[in-house]
Amino acid sequence: MNIPYAPHPPLPAALIEDLAHRFTNRFSISQAVRDQHGRDESVHPAAAPDAVVFVETTKEVAEVNRLCSQHRVPVIPFGAGSSVEGHFLAIRGGVCIDLTRMNHIVAVHAEDLDATVQPGVTRKQLNAELHGTGLFFPIDPGADASLGGMAATRASGTNAVRYGTMRENVLGMTVVLADGRIIRTGGRAKKSSAGYDLTRLFIGSEGTLGIITELTVRLYPLPEAISSAVCTFPGVDAAVDTVIQTIQLGIPVARIELLDALTISAVNRYSKTTLTEAPTLFFEFHGSPSAVEEQAALVQEIAAGHGGMNFEWATRPEDRSRLWQARHDAYFACLQLRPGSRAFPTDVCVPISRLAECIRATNEDIARCPIPVPLFGHVGDGNFHLVVLIDPDNPQEVAEAERINHAVVKRALAMEGTCTGEHGIGIGKQKFLVDEHGEAAVDVMRALKRALDPDNLLNPGKILS
Repeated sequence: MNIPYAPHPPLPAALIEDLAHRFTNRFSISQAVRDQHGRDESVHPAAAPDAVVFVETTKEVAEVNRLCSQHRVPVIPFGAGSSVEGHFLAIRGGVCIDLTRMNHIVAVHAEDLDATVQPGVTRKQLNAELHGTGLFFPIDPGADASLGGMAATRASGTNAVRYGTMRENVLGMTVVLADGRIIRTGGRAKKSSAGYDLTRLFIGSEGTLGIITELTVRLYPLPEAISSAVCTFPGVDAAVDTVIQTIQLGIPVARIELLDALTISAVNRYSKTTLTEAPTLFFEFHGSPSAVEEQAALVQEIAAGHGGMNFEWATRPEDRSRLWQARHDAYFACLQLRPGSRAFPTDVCVPISRLAECIRATNEDIARCPIPVPLFGHVGDGNFHLVVLIDPDNPQEVAEAERINHAVVKRALAMEGTCTGEHGIGIGKQKFLVDEHGEAAVDVMRALKRALDPDNLLNPGKILS
């Protein structure tokens, strides 16, 4: 992997002294603490920061940014640490700003269907706080990620087919710029035409334009009824055709997830489930009891028309939770298919009409691969994932993973899709950015980066090389 790690000078003694004096026991240059903040869930080599600061307020983030700006030292924001494209690896060194202590829910406005939170609040924490209000926050990327990190990577997940991604569900933010200035983007109004949409600029910016220290998110009423189901298919093509027909008919399913036979096998072993080891769709339906029943009956009919079998229901909350927990554990389950391996994950997203073609061709690539490659994903919106299980010390296996990654991305781009539906660019997919957007568009991105961060101090080396 040709990752642009670079040698860098040690932190200036004056900066260490200033940070240690200001933050005392919330500042660390311990190797163990630095190592913890220098690795993610990806196969990319670890890159520890030179120091870590545990901040608790927006003003503290601004203070760290100002000090680092004075000394021309990079800063890297850190949330839950669940990214898979090397988003917070300190490949240029610098100071890591750990936001996990900024985990307070500032306000819940139930009557307006929104909540304001600090960036370290996780999706599970927010939904626990909402218990009893009749509301919930639906964006569910699987990992219990922090909402600040989810906004920074434009996360989505299993519910995106109905509720959208973080792009549609963040109303406004507080952001600290590279020089320590604090700005507020957006607001609590459901719409605005006042000036540039800075909120959307920072969503998906991966900490390269500013550090998110507060955000206001949309909430939704809890559905009156929820029903989940699983259905197996004779092949992946039949399962994907079912998804395409379901979406094209406008059936408002909340989730549609595809797991291939290899992934189901891994899930059964890891989660102690007894699912049939064949290509499988997981469904979830939200609405009134009659609407849920109607949606489910229509989807069951569509599935049967494509050879779907063993349509099984999970209506009790504990059964639904067990089913979806098994789906969320699929990534870690797949790692156990080859103990000692690391995951080389990739994801793409294509228009729904091209999904079957894209997955079919990808499965032909997988069939020629000598190492395990489970396939699963949020196929309701055309997004699927591969987890190539490799020995990172084996150059042949690394090259094979990169070959598959390159093939599936090029295929998705040729189908007018994207090189990443939700993982983000980080350091792993920079080489595809120009192919997707064109040199002129990437030049505009570089100009935005220079305007907001002229010294390239905010998470340098990510998104743009």
